[in-house]
Amino acid sequence: MNKHHTRTPTGLLFLGMIAAAPLAFAQSTTPTEQQTPTQAQAQAGAAQQSQAGASGQGQSWADLDTDGNGSISRSEAQAHSALSSVFATADADGDGELTPEEYRTFIHNQQQGGAPQE
Repeated sequence: MNKHHTRTPTGLLFLGMIAAAPLAFAQSTTPTEQQTPTQAQAQAGAAQQSQAGASGQGQSWADLDTDGNGSISRSEAQAHSALSSVFATADADGDGELTPEEYRTFIHNQQQGGAPQE
């Protein structure tokens, strides 16, 4: 009878391991493989960065203000395609220098429906 009691726990342990085996094999990739971008993803990211650089997207005010005077000139705005296309409208006093205040006012007006504030 003692021999019969030894088989039961061993058999249950064996059945438990068999039942858990599919769960262990269900994991197809290791964490390091998941964190490594594929070559296609890396190329897509590089393409997005080059497009952003060409259009000026992702640049800060300080990046555009190359002479460091605190405002953006028309020539400095040429580095940012979207800013250069609205420069004349955003430059409220028409002095050829876009100040942070003028730009904030321009953005605020655009968000309010495009009506300029006098």
